[in-house]
Amino acid sequence: MSILTGKNVFEGVKVSLNEWGEVEEQAVYEEEDGKKKNVTLNKPFLTPGGPKKRSVYVKNEKGNTVKVNFGDPNMEIKADNPARRKSFRARHNCDNPGPKTKARYWSCKQW
Repeated sequence: MSILTGKNVFEGVKVSLNEWGEVEEQAVYEEEDGKKKNVTLNKPFLTPGGPKKRSVYVKNEKGNTVKVNFGDPNMEIKADNPARRKSFRARHNCDNPGPKTKARYWSCKQW
């Protein structure tokens, strides 16, 4: 499967990838107050007024849907500057970003 957006074939089934190169799925997320809501997995969204700049819903190892918050809301992403991009990726070890349930994975994916 390629990381390009659009239609791709995954295990014999056509799937649609988002701009992050992730397969989007629907799931149910239970909030802390017990409310349930339908969410799209693997699709980052802005969180204005949230604890971080972006959030994404993913499934953890146990199969539960969890919300991962990442990014500093007070900083700009200046990925177009090669020196900053190289420094960020080295500082956060983006060659080995870890599992999708960690903020580092999604931050590195942005850079």
